[in-house]
Amino acid sequence: MIKLYNTKNLKVEEFKPITEGEVKMYVCGPTVYNHAHIGNARPMIVFDVLKRTFEAEGYKVQYVSNFTDVDDKIIKKAHDEGVSEKEVAERYIEAYTNVRKLLNTELPDITPRVTETMDEIIGFINELVEKGHAYEVDGDVYFSVDSVPTYGEISHQRLDQLEAGSRIEENTAKKNPFDFALWKKTDLGIKWNSPWGEGRPGWHTECVVMINNNMGHLIDIHGGGMDLRFPHHENEVAQQESMHGNCLANYWMHNAMVNIDGDKMSKSLGNVLWAKDIASKLGTNLTRWLMSSVHYRKELNFSEETVETARKELDKVLNPLKQFDIKACLAGFENTGEYDAELYRSFLDQMDDDLNTPNAYSVIFEAVKKLNQALRVREIDFETAVTYRNAIEKMLKVLGIVVESVTMSEEDKALFIKWENAKKEKDWDCADACRNELVEKGLL
Repeated sequence: MIKLYNTKNLKVEEFKPITEGEVKMYVCGPTVYNHAHIGNARPMIVFDVLKRTFEAEGYKVQYVSNFTDVDDKIIKKAHDEGVSEKEVAERYIEAYTNVRKLLNTELPDITPRVTETMDEIIGFINELVEKGHAYEVDGDVYFSVDSVPTYGEISHQRLDQLEAGSRIEENTAKKNPFDFALWKKTDLGIKWNSPWGEGRPGWHTECVVMINNNMGHLIDIHGGGMDLRFPHHENEVAQQESMHGNCLANYWMHNAMVNIDGDKMSKSLGNVLWAKDIASKLGTNLTRWLMSSVHYRKELNFSEETVETARKELDKVLNPLKQFDIKACLAGFENTGEYDAELYRSFLDQMDDDLNTPNAYSVIFEAVKKLNQALRVREIDFETAVTYRNAIEKMLKVLGIVVESVTMSEEDKALFIKWENAKKEKDWDCADACRNELVEKGLL
């Protein structure tokens, strides 16, 4: 039984899919005006791990994540560089996709773009106007938050308690300060014709329409960073309630933020770390291990200390797997593919508990301990040891961590034998030379 923390209801709930055995999951994608930073990488990994967990439990997952390819920041960047908005968007869509691949995430099944959904967005806004949930002021169209009695159900704040937050624009033309833009009149940059004149859509409408178009009017899971809960996700729900009478998703999931050396990551502090640089420097496996070492609803601190801790932990897991593979090759034992089902089940039980990765890591370490004990005896029981090895690999696969199996040539095997004989004969010069060669081959 999979349980998930539902931001909407502020509690962990049993997951009940709309369609048995299937999951429809939408995760808000980037506004493509710059490279992805390490904070952007966290939802990539969190929801990739969630998808892999569902798949490990036999679910079929439809995963959709958008690209916001029209925005003030994109328009400004295009203007500053003297290129088209499309050129800027394509550049960073490619960069974002490359980061996803570098982080070994399973790519979304569908990646809709705002510019390819414009007719549907305009039609959606027009219908909200006709229903009385939106109004036009001199070419701009605003959503009336007062028209939705449930407004605040995602952020758990009433209108009279709310304070102006991210992306809320003060505008005297609004009936309510919290009314948000559905359509913006503009003379600058890329624009489209609409019943209200030339302009472009507001951010909050885009995801709603792309979900409706690609996944239907109600999905299982809507995810993203905690910073999106208000106003973005709140405003998505308000529009969906007005149009279709539901809150768009049965489960709303939000990951916490990433801090750098204990401080919030921000341009003003100059501590922004690009995901492509970190993944290239640390490697895919270490980046993912670090990202999942803390529960997704808790803030993750990125520092030299946490990186080094993660590196030591991961080495403790991967090195015994390599040792097993080497010993098995030398003994002529072929991997049967069998795995310890009880250990793997214990791991999945922790992952099923709202992605409790810290507890899941404990199960991995328990399996590693069993494997190490099996490898320390003089006569190794490979039939048993391989079940621990394979269980660990299956656990790591759910976490998106790749285990590279060791293969050895006859020459490699002969070098190992030569090394062992040199040690027995106390020929330390020969032993050191053999050992150095084995290290260079990645076999030690």
